[in-house]
Amino acid sequence: MSGIDGALWDILGKRCDVPVYKLLGGKVRTAVPLYGHASARDFSELEDQVRKWMSEGYRHVRVQLAVPGFAGYGVQAETSPEVQKMRPAGAPPSPVFEPTPYVNNTIKMFEQLRARLGFDVELLHDIHERVPPNQAIQLCKAVEPYRPFFMEDPFAPEDVAWFRVLRQQTSCAIAMGELFVNRNEWVFLVAERLIDFIRIHISAVGGLNMARKVASCCEFFNVRTAWHGPGNVSPVGHAVNMHLDLATYNFGIQEQNLFSDTVQQVFPGAPEIKGGYMYANDKPGLGVDIDEKLAAKFPYRTPGGSRGNDRRLDGTIVRP
Repeated sequence: MSGIDGALWDILGKRCDVPVYKLLGGKVRTAVPLYGHASARDFSELEDQVRKWMSEGYRHVRVQLAVPGFAGYGVQAETSPEVQKMRPAGAPPSPVFEPTPYVNNTIKMFEQLRARLGFDVELLHDIHERVPPNQAIQLCKAVEPYRPFFMEDPFAPEDVAWFRVLRQQTSCAIAMGELFVNRNEWVFLVAERLIDFIRIHISAVGGLNMARKVASCCEFFNVRTAWHGPGNVSPVGHAVNMHLDLATYNFGIQEQNLFSDTVQQVFPGAPEIKGGYMYANDKPGLGVDIDEKLAAKFPYRTPGGSRGNDRRLDGTIVRP
């Protein structure tokens, strides 16, 4: 449904000879501010990555730091022999994730980055629903003095009632929603002002048409948009995000994905990214095409990586 919806907007824009954002009411901003991703095994490398994004004009950077000896989200898994010795006999071999070391390490990460970088750069962090709700609340409270732009996904969709508790505990900005698929999961969070950024995945909720309705609803409650924009979404999907971002008053920030030269060749007209912004090319429709003959030379391959393999010390499977 989402794909058909996006295609119909693209067709309408081409028939009217205007970019999709004009069909949505026109631009309210010149370009779309983005956040870059910084993920590292140690603090020094993480700081260098953040500074690199800053030197390229970015004002927003998501930061993820590995926990020594443990696995972590956003950083390649690496479990030390010392950690493996802490496991019970018979536990399946795997990267190990534990909530308490992760929470402690993340608090130190924010403390050190603010001490070295100051407060001019906006720092974001993804909890990724990986810790028990009470520890997610403890983490958000602890990092509040370091003023993160937002903390993402502190709770799983089935635990959204915890947001009422979280809002009473901290003013830390919260982003939520990339796993939401229907309005019952987010309407009360917005209406009760329990989150600050709505982060739905547009291709999971019904497409551009549904997402613009979500954005309009959120505007009444001063909740800003931060559409999910991962690397497994094509330039067409990112173009949908971009056109909405350009025409949405209560826009917050857009997740960045840098397109390789090959991807840009397969998808001519892919959104242009420079200096921390994404720009529309002002071609009719979504502005993106696809070279099907060239695409046929690059058959789909299942992504690699260890996500989904992490376990607790005792062998319990961890949410990917």
